[in-house]
Parts: sequence; structure tokens; C-alpha cells
Amino acid sequence: MSLSIGIVGLPNVGKSTLFNALTKKAVAAENFPFCTIDPSVGVVSVPDTRLYKLAEFSKSKKTIPAAVEFVDIAGLVSGASKGEGLGNQFLANIREVDVIAHVVRIFDNENIVHVHGEVKPVSDIEVINLELVLADEQTVAKRLGSIEKEVRRSSKGAKEEKAILERLSKLLESGRMVHSESWNDEEKTIIKNLHLLTAKPILYVLNRQADGQNLDELSDERYRQCIDYIQSLNSPYIELDASVEAEISQVADDDKEELRRELSTSQDDVDALIKRGYEMLGLITYFTTGELETRGWTIKEGATAPEAGAAIHNDFKEKFIRADVISWDSLLESGSYAAAREKGIIKTVGKDYKMLDGDVVEFKI
Repeated sequence: MSLSIGIVGLPNVGKSTLFNALTKKAVAAENFPFCTIDPSVGVVSVPDTRLYKLAEFSKSKKTIPAAVEFVDIAGLVSGASKGEGLGNQFLANIREVDVIAHVVRIFDNENIVHVHGEVKPVSDIEVINLELVLADEQTVAKRLGSIEKEVRRSSKGAKEEKAILERLSKLLESGRMVHSESWNDEEKTIIKNLHLLTAKPILYVLNRQADGQNLDELSDERYRQCIDYIQSLNSPYIELDASVEAEISQVADDDKEELRRELSTSQDDVDALIKRGYEMLGLITYFTTGELETRGWTIKEGATAPEAGAAIHNDFKEKFIRADVISWDSLLESGSYAAAREKGIIKTVGKDYKMLDGDVVEFKI
């Protein structure tokens, strides 16, 4: 499963600090040998208490979580769509990810210079969104220029695609993001083939700082404006302190709770970010469990049983016969597989079965 979340943001907003906090939650390399990749990519374990309850239930020797990929994307300056700064690299990298995590600074600190001289969260968001819009305008204009020939030749679907492109062009000219609009399945297919940057869902990560003047805590009007603006974009947001999360990530698990109390933070906001990003990617987790290993497997929501089996090995898809499925909580409540079978709550499913989040599966091939 190669779906990924790209972390973007202006300089000095906490983007790299957040990435460092995330990579401390990286999965063990030996469990994912196919993920020997660039240092700016982190394969991060998805927090899931169900996994560890199943591992305890099965007395498993090994526990392996589901994983999601985060990419630390190059910084952005105004003019990226024209190649300014690292613009070309930024746009190329963001084109390859599936969800954008946009880090926005919501703290004042005179010791950390803001690239524009003053912290204005709405303006910061607009800078990056504008560059994405301008880049998409170029993509749509280029495709509009080439599709005319296809329309004249009456190529299949060309007329319909042109109509969608014209709608996209007007939308982008107004400065609006493609993902903020509603699209039917046919339109989504055409838009997907264009690889538009503003079609990607965005999760805004509002970054405060323990020793800074946080706009939310000060009830600063800039914070309220930021929230209102994000909501107008129909995008979700999450708040955290990247520097605190990075500091906590450095200590042993046994000491984390005490440090959280000292730093006046009660929850793991990075875990919340990982879970939200996982959901926005349209991913769910199913489990396999036994004495040797309990493992979470990442699949797309709506995947069939054979497609889910492919996450383990292609043979589980190609040679699929059937699968035994039970929800994780029903298995735990039963006390054992034998008891679950006696109750008749283990289902034998075929190729058309659509997997549910939390299913525990045994494939038959």
C-alpha cells in the first residue's frame, strides 16, 4: 500500500519538527523491507489498541502494526508555480502524495523569524493554496489546448471531458480548490487522471509552541479568522505542539506520561494526526492473529476479501477460495476461536465479501 501523506508548510512553521516526531514512531525496518526509501520519507505505525488486545488474546510472540507513509516535502516560497525557490521540486513531490498535511504556525515568537515578517495564519495558508491553484491552472489550460483536436475528431468522451475542464478552469480562476467542490464518479475519474494538486484532500495542522505566544490561548482574532477560513475550505484541522511532541518522542515509553504531565499535555496529538491522515487516505485495517504473530494490514475501504489478501501475498488474491472472518471485538468476547465457532459467529465468506475495519481474517487458498 503506497498511499502517502505529504507534509508541507512555509519555513519556520514546525514542519521538520513534526516530521521528526512522526519518524520516532516509525515501524521496524525488518517488518517492512520494501520500505527502504529516501530519508525524507517515514513509514509510521498506525496507533491501534485493538492490535495489542488481539496480541494479548493470542499470546503472540510478535506484534506488527498497520503503517502509513509520511513525506517531508521541500519548503515553499511565493512563485513556486513559476519555479521560484524549490518550487519545481515542491510541486513534483506534492503531486506524488495522496493527502496534504499543511502545517500552519499559530504562535508568535520573536526568536523564530517568520518568512513574511509577521504571523498571519490565513495569509500563510493562502500563499501555498495560491501556488497549488496556479499550478493546476497551467495543467488544465494545457489539457484544454490539446483536447480540441479530440473533440473535432469526435473521440469518445472528449466532449464530456472538455466540459469538465472548462468548469475546472472557471473554478481555479476564482481561486477555489478543486477538492472543495462536489463531483460525481465520472467527473472524479477525469479529474484523477489530471493529477491536480488542489484535488488532494488537505488536513491543516495548526502548530502552537510551549514557550511561544499561542494565538488560540490568547483568543487572538488571527486564530478565529484561521479557523473560519479553514472551515470555509471544507477541510479538517488538528492542533498540536510539534516541539513538545518531538521532545516526548525522544524519551522511553515508561516516561512519556510523566513528561506529558510536566509539559501540560494529556494526549498524544501525533497519534491523532496519524489516525486522521489514515482515515483521509480512505484506509482501514484488518488483522491476522495467532501465537507467532498478530498483525494489522492496511487496505482501501471497500476492498474485497481477495484484494485484502493481496496485502499479505499475491497468492492470497490469485488463489483465493474463501476466508473465515470475525470482528475483533466479537472474537475477544468469545474468549477463544473454538468458542466463537460454537456460537456460529465466524463467517465463511467468498470473493465478493467487502472487508470491514477491524475484521480478523484467516484466508483459505
